[in-house]
Amino acid sequence: MFYRSYMLIESLSGVRATDDELTEKFVHSYCLVFAETGDKKLILLGRDTRASGNAIREIIVDSMIQSGVEIVDLGVCPTPTVQYEVEHLKADGGIVITASHNPIPWNGLKFIGSDGLFLDADQMLNLQRRRIEIGKQSSFKKATGGKLTIYSRAIRDHIEMVLHLPCVNPETIRRRKFKIVVDAVNGAGFFAIPELLKSLGCEVVRLNCDGSLPFPHTPEPLPENLTDLMARVKSERADLGFAVDPDADRLAIISNEGLPLSEEYTLVLASICALSKSQSAEKIVVTNLSTTMALDDVARQFGATVVRTPIGEINVAKKMREIHAVIGGEGNGGVILPDAHLGRDSLVGSALVLQFLSEQTTPISEVMKSIPRYAMIKKKIPRGNRPLSDYFSDLEALASADSVNMEDGIKFIWKDRWVHLRPSNTEPIVRIYAEAPTRELAEVVAQPFIRFFEHIS
Repeated sequence: MFYRSYMLIESLSGVRATDDELTEKFVHSYCLVFAETGDKKLILLGRDTRASGNAIREIIVDSMIQSGVEIVDLGVCPTPTVQYEVEHLKADGGIVITASHNPIPWNGLKFIGSDGLFLDADQMLNLQRRRIEIGKQSSFKKATGGKLTIYSRAIRDHIEMVLHLPCVNPETIRRRKFKIVVDAVNGAGFFAIPELLKSLGCEVVRLNCDGSLPFPHTPEPLPENLTDLMARVKSERADLGFAVDPDADRLAIISNEGLPLSEEYTLVLASICALSKSQSAEKIVVTNLSTTMALDDVARQFGATVVRTPIGEINVAKKMREIHAVIGGEGNGGVILPDAHLGRDSLVGSALVLQFLSEQTTPISEVMKSIPRYAMIKKKIPRGNRPLSDYFSDLEALASADSVNMEDGIKFIWKDRWVHLRPSNTEPIVRIYAEAPTRELAEVVAQPFIRFFEHIS
């Protein structure tokens, strides 16, 4: 079982903790275990812009050198840059120092395998168990042959890869001369996103893109945190706005009218682009169980099938690899394109969205009118210690649904709406997601389940 305390979370997505929990011994133990797993010789390291990342970097570098590993420091760069470079440079793995969208003073560690994918649940559990064992030791054996190498081309490599994707035509995008306001929340994407857009002939207006003073607003790219970006798009008369989270694996879009599209529609727009250009005989899109139904609607237009997995990037990525999907991702703004690499990537997402828009004759606000729209609500409700399955009969009676999916919690599905009940792995809560043609109807769908869990908690 994954571990959580008030200030420390060890989960499927890695390790997140406040600065005082990320002690030298704690980080050192993780590094030793990661290095010994698979007898790693070459490991890449990247980080976001949090000030605490520098001290954590020093611990990781020292630990890897002591383990006889060559540690290649990519510097401050997006998480997907590290994932891509693990494959590109044929490394044995990678570590990213980031707590993703968590605010300061949180930081964390994400671990990447030699295939460029994050470690899966079994691998993370083994890493965490072994970390506890090693953490009890008072001394550690040192190996020889370890060294530090600085590699400064990682972001340029990443941008060049995106520019050469089969479904991206840079010249088509350049002809449109898009004006884009970018809010990188002074995170890891502060340089990469504007540079990619400049390479695509865009006029870039930078907002929170100098890398200093990270997170001038709450860092998760949700509408309530992007009011400055919305206003700037309108005042600049820009074509659209792009917002990324601190490690730049998620992309949110603001329309030319200064309105948020919802992160759910980043993957929808990117999928239209990828599917329209795919030559695959069988077109498949992979996403998680809580992503918008609009993805199914647009997939049908291209004769494509949507396959859904439990929530979690690694679950989506592994299924994509297994069934040779054209594109995939999650409704939090995460786009995964196998032609690039199997990880959520805001640079890839940006290029696909711009490629799609470059082929339209109207602004994005008009384009969105032709795409099916749904309203989604997301709630968190306290729950007891009993598993969700114990309540299945009661919940099923409340739902009277057309179909039920129990791969990841319980999802009740009707023709034009659904509700997904999912217990958290790290908190004593149940997450309730509901989607319907209107927000009012989504609330109606969710309310019986909200009342049920409020009653038993």
